[in-house]
Parts: sequence; structure tokens; C-alpha cells
Amino acid sequence: MTDMSGAARAAGARRDNDQGSLPLAGLKVIDLTLARAGPTAVRHLADWGADVIRIDPPLAPAGTPAHEDVVGKERGSDYQNLHRNKRSLRLNLKDPAGRAVLLDLVREADVVIENMRPAVKHRLGIAWEDLSAVNPRLVYGSISGFGQDGPYRERPGLDQIAQGMTGLMSVTGLPDGQPLRTGIAVGDLTAGNMLALAVMMALFERQRTGRGRWVHTSLMESLLFMMDFQATRWLVDKEVPKRVGNEHPTAIPTDVFPTQDGHVTICAASSRLWPRLCAALGHPEWAEQPGWTSRDGRRKHKVAIHAGIAEVTRTRGTLHWIEKLNGAGVTCGPIYSMDQVFEDAQVRHLGMALPMEHPKLGTLHVLASPMNFDGATRRVRRPTPDGGADSEAILGELGYSAQRIDELRSAGVL
Repeated sequence: MTDMSGAARAAGARRDNDQGSLPLAGLKVIDLTLARAGPTAVRHLADWGADVIRIDPPLAPAGTPAHEDVVGKERGSDYQNLHRNKRSLRLNLKDPAGRAVLLDLVREADVVIENMRPAVKHRLGIAWEDLSAVNPRLVYGSISGFGQDGPYRERPGLDQIAQGMTGLMSVTGLPDGQPLRTGIAVGDLTAGNMLALAVMMALFERQRTGRGRWVHTSLMESLLFMMDFQATRWLVDKEVPKRVGNEHPTAIPTDVFPTQDGHVTICAASSRLWPRLCAALGHPEWAEQPGWTSRDGRRKHKVAIHAGIAEVTRTRGTLHWIEKLNGAGVTCGPIYSMDQVFEDAQVRHLGMALPMEHPKLGTLHVLASPMNFDGATRRVRRPTPDGGADSEAILGELGYSAQRIDELRSAGVL
């Protein structure tokens, strides 16, 4: 290797200046993730200022299904949303020279995040013990399907499998229907969110100890954590939760009710909200009806209560009930399709559709981070890169000469 070039230093300085107002400016992250769970964790760090280098595998030969899968993914909306605010280096980690490049990156990194099965990262020589030996300050974050040890450690894990095995599907769907998966990859997303939190905890600890730590979670652990009160109904009360559709298993009334032109969802189970709902529906006497005055009583009379509410709500349109119930302080809302979501006044005000200028795809809108930091603007600093788009710049910053970069490319390492 040679000293970093002046151009590489200037590029790094410009990048640092661009990120300087963000809370994670100066944090260096190596992204070894695939699919959704791992990239979800990394996206939090990238969005808030970390310099993220995504390690992409070398392309398969042009025209092969594997090549087309990768290229199609890079151009797709999902990939563009997951991998903005990163740089990309193509690297063959199965080649010893590729692993050597990774170790050079790790020496200067703060965080590595991966979601490989345990055997894979050990086979490649890039597990926690391998990389922490190179950089003791490294925080190494891992996501797996079922955990880093135990009888299922080497099983491949997918979101839907985790939904089934954590009980989520058993409580999702109509009472007389089959178990259902949720409409999003909630296991992947939850595991990614949890790992991002764990990484930040480890970085905070490193300020005190000077040493990094291996932090890890799994789809199974994260999604089981999200089962929350449904899980403790069994752990504490020995009650097996059942499917209740759009109703709430204990808080009545909670349901989706018909309107003249659609549906409205209403949640008014508390002793404060229940009388307000009754009055707004034109039936204040319901609040004093025997058996309906307490939370436990309303749970026993759920069918009659929900039938009475539906009989009233179907007489007027959704907007009427949204305005009337909100005016009465009753929690309610419409049931939007995705196009309607982004036309909603509050969603527009919150700026959740984030513009991204892509050099090949033009102006796209991706989903903004849900977090807000006073004085820092949510924005796409750099569009999602094509795989390997930043290879020369990244290696130049490490001190690799142009000749050495060409040698690595010719050898199929890049």
C-alpha cells in the first residue's frame, strides 16, 4: 500500500463536512448484510451520518440468472430504500486477497454488521473473534434466524418462519380463519431495529472501557420480544391467546367498523373514552347500561357492544365519523390504502416521503427515518450506489495504489 492520495483525502473531507451536522458523523461502519434484517440496522446508522461502506459480492457473469437477480435488485424500489446514504465496494470475501482488504477496512472501522449464519462467517474467517483481533475497539453486530448458538443455530431463518414460531401468526387473522402472516416483514424489521439499538449501547460502553463488544439478536428473539403482552398472558396467566381479527383481546370496544362509504377504526376502551364514544354516537345511555360500565363487563358483552356501534357507524360516511369522534376526543382513524397514506395531511407534514436524486433513475421518493433530531435534517446525502460504484475511492482512502487496485480487479477480487 501507499500513502493516501490528495484526491482521496479531499473526497473524505468533503464527505465529513457533508455529514458534520448529523449525530453519527465520524462513525465508520462496514456493512456485510443481505436481505432485510441486517440492512434495516445499518440504515439507521447511515441515515444519521455514519460513513457506511457496503460490501457487495462480485457480479456473476452477465446474462446469468444470478447476475440478473442482482442487477434487478439494485434497480428496485426496495433496494433503493434500504441502501441509501452508503458507499459500495465489491469484494470477494472467499478470496484471501479479498479478506485482506476487509481486514484493512476493519482496522479503521467502528462497527461491522452482518447477518450470516454462524458457520458461514467462521468459514470465511470474518467472525467476531477474527475481526476483534485486528481491531479491539470494534463493535460487531450480528443478526441470525434463531440465535448464535443452540439447536437451531445453523437453520436458515426467514421472517415468515419466525412469525410462525413466535406465535405471531397464531394471534393474527379472524377467529374462524387460518393463522395469517402480517403484511410486512415485521420480524426482519424488528431484529434490525433491535440490533441498531444494541450497537449504539456498545458504542456508548466503549467510551468508558475503550473496547468493543459483540452484540447480536435473532428474528426469533426480537419477534418474541414484540409479542409482549400476548406472551405474558401465557407466561404469567397461563392463558393461550387466540385470534380476534381486528378486535383487541381485552380492550373493548376496539375494532374496525363499517361506514356508509368504507370503514373507520375506533379504540375507546378506557373509562374516560367509553362515555365520550357513547355520546358521540348518539347513545349516551350505553355508558350507564348494566354490564357495560366496567372494562371487564364490556369484555363480556363485546359482541353486543360492537354490533351496536356498527349499526350507528354504517349510517354516515367515514369522514363524518373521523371529524365527529376526533372532535369528541375519541381515538379513531380511517383505513388507508398505501396511496392514500401519502396524501394524508399529517404524513405530508411529517415529510415521510424523502426525495432522493439518483443519477440513473432520476428523482425517487424513499421512506424517511422515523426519528427526529433537533438541528439535524433528515435527508438523502447520497443516493443508493450501484454495487462497487465507490471501490476505487474507498481503496484509495486505504492507501491502495491504482496499480494494486487494477491487480485486484484483474484477479476477480473486486
